[in-house]
Amino acid sequence: MKNLLKTAAVALAMSVAAFGAASADDLKIGVAAEPYPPFSSPDASGKWVGWEIEFIDAVCAEAKVTCVVTPVAWDGIIPALTSKKIDAIMGSMSITDERKKTIDFSDKYYNTPASVIGPKGEKFDASPESLKGKIIGVQVSTVSADYAKKYFAPVASEVKEYQTQDEANQDLAAGRVDAVIADLITLDAFLKSDQGKACCDLKGNVKDDPDILGTGIGIGLRKGDTELMSKFNAAIKAVRSNGTYDKISKKYFDFDIYGG
Repeated sequence: MKNLLKTAAVALAMSVAAFGAASADDLKIGVAAEPYPPFSSPDASGKWVGWEIEFIDAVCAEAKVTCVVTPVAWDGIIPALTSKKIDAIMGSMSITDERKKTIDFSDKYYNTPASVIGPKGEKFDASPESLKGKIIGVQVSTVSADYAKKYFAPVASEVKEYQTQDEANQDLAAGRVDAVIADLITLDAFLKSDQGKACCDLKGNVKDDPDILGTGIGIGLRKGDTELMSKFNAAIKAVRSNGTYDKISKKYFDFDIYGG
């Protein structure tokens, strides 16, 4: 595990260093500075890969803009946008009214429910009543964390926050938390990994609350950046209609991720 973490850290450092050569005219597209499969992760060479990276490439090509993937710590990604260190966020960010107070969003480009996973063999579901007295892991500054604090904290033993989703998953596999709440697509990727297959299974989806969980995933933009929003909305519509979206998605998923 230490070797794997060291490799990931080296890859991440290489990736961050590579962005220093970006042109002043390039758009810096913020993603979380952590592996977030299947959406975005640095490979061994430091290159960022995944569904969302390919989506960024497709949308930027359609919008006729040059984009540079720029990793930023998740809990600082909105401040990075508002302070103009990046130009947009394409990092699986849910469209919520709370975030709309600070930034604007493009049209939705995918959607996923929040779900609960736990150890195999343990019988519980995704309801607060079922998780009474348990330790629940969530990633900090996510809608899943906000949801857990509202619905699960009153009955859980603890809602434990982690800087990355991977850390929460690792603690679940190690038995240090009893359950993890996150978006279904990301948890599905973990459950399909060798470690996930061995330890855990899906317990169910939480009851929807759009006020907290949002109305889908969109591109985060600075307030008033209407020109870039128009370009990205047109590009999202184009890649959806010309088959590019489905072509990319079929490489990673065996189900529809766009949602209703």
